[in-house]
Amino acid sequence: MSLPPILYHHFRVPLPYAQTLALQERIHQIQLAARRTGSHKDVLLLLQHRPVYTAGRRQTEDAVAAERRRLTDMGADFVTTQRGGQLTYHGPGQVVGYPLIDTGRWSPAMGVRDYVCRMQKFIGLHLREAHGLQPSPSDNTGVFLRPTEKIASIGVQVRHRLTSHGFAMNITREPLAWFDQVVACGLEDVKAVSISTATGKDVSVDEEIPGLVSRFGQLYERDMVALDAPKEGEIGEAILALEEEAHSLGAWATAPRL
Repeated sequence: MSLPPILYHHFRVPLPYAQTLALQERIHQIQLAARRTGSHKDVLLLLQHRPVYTAGRRQTEDAVAAERRRLTDMGADFVTTQRGGQLTYHGPGQVVGYPLIDTGRWSPAMGVRDYVCRMQKFIGLHLREAHGLQPSPSDNTGVFLRPTEKIASIGVQVRHRLTSHGFAMNITREPLAWFDQVVACGLEDVKAVSISTATGKDVSVDEEIPGLVSRFGQLYERDMVALDAPKEGEIGEAILALEEEAHSLGAWATAPRL
């Protein structure tokens, strides 16, 4: 492949959302500065979050204030973001991917619609090839197994042709009780499902990472190379600092009982 590889990093411990948001912003600034000399790196972060509900940029604080109080009382964090989409959940048992890449590297430059379309296709390809699950067509953004069963969410932001935020796919049963506490993504008649519930098999986030990395590279037509944090300067330092902080936080809230 003629374009430089995308460097990927898999965090082994669930990360706090606000600090991960700050990491994305830090990498964005590093990329923006390095792009002047053409030395910027494209990065894919793969991780789990500590339990957190996030609101999209179109939702005002007044609109989500009551939900914020109710959900944080259950032990989850609550963060308003600049991504597209509405209220959703992230937590252990779900793989989250944050591609931080320059859409201008492709020729012609990749548009936002193409970028999101490829993301949806890559998730569908992984579900089919790794688990024999066939996604169902939907007019809504994300990936569905049936019109009323959503297995993955997509919400992105693109600034200066540099992407942030990304996708989240439910792997184990653990996220589902948290999802049942809200109307996720504003879809009243849709429930969250996971690979584990859809296949009836026990699966883990760690097992999914190699296949996701490979298929991401396939759909975006890029080589994928593991990021060597100690050798990647400011980006590597920021990643290692967040990993250290996450390890120090200890246990997270358990899923609510229905």
